Amino acid sequence: MSDDLTIILTAGLLGTACGLLGPFLVLRRQVLLSDAVAHAVLPGIVLVYILFGSRASLPVILGAGLFAVICVIGIEQIRATGLVKADAATGLVFPTLFALGVIGVTTFASGVHLDLDSTIYGDIAFTPFRTWELFGTEMARSLPLLAAVTVGNMAMLVLLWKELKASTFDPVFSKVNGISPELVSRILLIAVAVTAVTAFESVGAILVVTMLIVPAATAHLLTVRLLPLVAVSVIVGWISAVGGYGSAVALDASIAGAMGLVATICFSLAFLLSPRYGIITRAVRHQRKISPVLSPGLQPVSRAGDASGSEDVSG
Repeated sequence: MSDDLTIILTAGLLGTACGLLGPFLVLRRQVLLSDAVAHAVLPGIVLVYILFGSRASLPVILGAGLFAVICVIGIEQIRATGLVKADAATGLVFPTLFALGVIGVTTFASGVHLDLDSTIYGDIAFTPFRTWELFGTEMARSLPLLAAVTVGNMAMLVLLWKELKASTFDPVFSKVNGISPELVSRILLIAVAVTAVTAFESVGAILVVTMLIVPAATAHLLTVRLLPLVAVSVIVGWISAVGGYGSAVALDASIAGAMGLVATICFSLAFLLSPRYGIITRAVRHQRKISPVLSPGLQPVSRAGDASGSEDVSG
């Protein structure tokens, strides 16, 4: 497999895995969670080194994953008390864990290079060089890891679709019908944490945060139905992967940066041209509605008829 195809498939699988979860974070107003996880994993990396003296990728990912789960459960537990809102809970938990990690580095590993740039921030350009041998075939380890995460996220959505939908749009209704919104929320947040930590080393935290938030926010401007929202989010993720890589090669620029920029361009186009919510679309629709009022010699009956027709189109 060529290096170009490896990078594109890695980014596309990331876009799929994140696109399956991102819409729920956007709808639940928990988009900062991915950024919180990126900082909260530091004590897990330090703990693995203290306990095992290892900086190998797999133990580090497991340690980071443990603290990512601690982060999301802590946020959910604090939010569930009702004393603080979700954003405040996020702002309480992840700085605490990050500070704990910084203290651990300075106290126990001040003279050790933990390769945090590689572990947390990563670089998708290096994915073809980090390989495993599976069934006699050498391949980039990012592909089976992200493929497994994608399958896991898809299985969770299939099994918990009704529960996720009900608890996202109406937690009270879901509780009345025997669905625990707290349990569903924790499962979702743990899935986000596992997805983020698995992808950190391969593609970098910035691209993970981008793929979790921007495609989902773009899709939210284009559709109001949940299933199409998830599908559009995944599609935008793939457009960002392919378009970003092509742009990076053409401009000799950062691959992750180019992918993030393409994702942002998709959002900007939706922000301006969305059929329902786009700024330009709404301005044009508003102008068409008021133009008969400004036209000279227009009869009242014509104005009423035109207004009625305009309402039908917008609806």
